[in-house]
Amino acid sequence: MTRSECTVLTEAASKYMQQLCKHFAHKIPAEATAERGSIAFPFGTARLAATDHALTIVLETDDAARIGELEDVVARHLARFAFRETLVYDWRRTDDATAA
Repeated sequence: MTRSECTVLTEAASKYMQQLCKHFAHKIPAEATAERGSIAFPFGTARLAATDHALTIVLETDDAARIGELEDVVARHLARFAFRETLVYDWRRTDDATAA
């Protein structure tokens, strides 16, 4: 399992997370509350947690070659909802093989 995680600073974390989950829910399983969200992509999962000042994103996939694709898909779509600000992503990747 390959994992990538980042925390994005924004005062609109809950709003953006809910918009993102609602957007993807039209085509794939996705759900959100004001504090937590999840998206089940065909090639991995995204788990999100919103606070008053940040959005934490955790991505996981069994296909290490696709972790960059997950990062890109989530970041590109969030940018659409956050067009009034520039979100900064500092992805930190881990792999079960290297974490052991």
